[in-house]
Amino acid sequence: MSVWRKKPIDAFHADASKSELNRVLSKWGLTSLGIGAIIGGGIFTLTGIAAHDHAGPALAISFVLAGIACTFAALCYAEFSSILPVEGSAYAYSYGTVGELFAWFIGWNLILEYMMGATTVAVSWSGYFEKLLHLFNIHLPLWLTNDPATAAEKAAELGVTAPSFAFNLPAFLITWVVTAILVKGIKEAATTNNLIVVLKVTVVLFVIFMGLFYINTDNWVPFIPERFIDAKGVGHFGWAGIGTAASIVFFAYIGFDAVSTQSGEAVNPKKDVPFAIIMSLLICTVLYILVSLVLTGMVKYDQLDLKAPVASAFASIGKPWAVYFITIAAVAGLISVMMVMMLGQTRIFLGMAKDGLLPFNVFGKLHPKFKTPFKSTILVGLIVSLVAALTPIDKVSEMCSMGTLLAFTMVCVAVWILRVKEPNLERPYKTPYLPVVATLGVLANLALMFMVRIGTWKTFIFWGILGILVYFLYSRKNSHLHPGNEHKKGY
Repeated sequence: MSVWRKKPIDAFHADASKSELNRVLSKWGLTSLGIGAIIGGGIFTLTGIAAHDHAGPALAISFVLAGIACTFAALCYAEFSSILPVEGSAYAYSYGTVGELFAWFIGWNLILEYMMGATTVAVSWSGYFEKLLHLFNIHLPLWLTNDPATAAEKAAELGVTAPSFAFNLPAFLITWVVTAILVKGIKEAATTNNLIVVLKVTVVLFVIFMGLFYINTDNWVPFIPERFIDAKGVGHFGWAGIGTAASIVFFAYIGFDAVSTQSGEAVNPKKDVPFAIIMSLLICTVLYILVSLVLTGMVKYDQLDLKAPVASAFASIGKPWAVYFITIAAVAGLISVMMVMMLGQTRIFLGMAKDGLLPFNVFGKLHPKFKTPFKSTILVGLIVSLVAALTPIDKVSEMCSMGTLLAFTMVCVAVWILRVKEPNLERPYKTPYLPVVATLGVLANLALMFMVRIGTWKTFIFWGILGILVYFLYSRKNSHLHPGNEHKKGY
């Protein structure tokens, strides 16, 4: 059946050889991009929610479990990226192994990971930026820093009249700043990201080493709080709570796969991309575990602030200057997460456009000077900025995770299929114990998907149906693999 047609592996290599993208990213530049995508809202916000409500001091165990689940997928990504050094990520890997419809569905859902991820981070950035302004006694009006629904909720809490108009201006503006950087070029984006990553890692190390001196080991007792069911029937703590917390902090790891979208701009993609994927994940996992231990040691888990746990922990020990430092780092750090998310999205679109599944003139055309897919970058910036300015953060954050989990699952399946069908293919990096790793990767990611609430599943199913309609109405007949379109092939 034509929907299962596969793109030949040599066609991917032909595409890579003709790519006009600038190859300027070294293995450490790629690793920096991965760290830039991973360290962000997770370490600055999710730690508080996961420890306070679900795991207590055992949050460190939750990070270990989430890190292991991600490692299975990362090892599979690494093998694929060494075989197919192109900018399509999980979409390209699936196209070369399972088939076109499968690949399209993965690419369609990666939009949820990257575009909705960038939207979520833009709203988070706005919140941190507002806190930073408050530290300097600058207060913007409610209607200028929130979407309409959130503004109405906050007005009700304050006992004031809800504004007739609301628009999250900081989220809107930061999106366009990032868009401008990405249009200018990957070298400029990578340089900006490197500076921000240095700042973020410095702050994380500061939190770890400074916090060590203020740890009270009594705060770690009990390390795994006794499980109980609240009045709403929701369970907290115990080993089940550790599992729930792992499903929450898992989303703090989203981003390592963005490294694979940069293969087209890597100096030596076959070796450097696998290195960067695994190294960025390992570095961030160690940092996350250490930060979680320090935070729950500094402040009793049930007293952690839910919105800004890291900054509030230092405020509680009488270090207000540290609050400024950490808040500034959070503001800067979230910019790099947005940058990598939007960068990844445009490169996914570029790969799909090259195959005819999306209009090439919009999603595949490169800027004559900057050599970036400028039209799709501006389009992504427009969508992200408007959604971020007008939509509550909780409406988009879970959709981001669903797209990621599906992509991780499918990559684990696809790399195993390719190993069986094409055993003699050159593999600069081979996933060790692949049958075990791929199986555990599928099971771990599916388990996390089924922990997501029903409402998100309904939206996810609607999005999937919409994607299938787009495929059959446009992409299938415009695919370069469709009979009669052979003249469009770039190989």
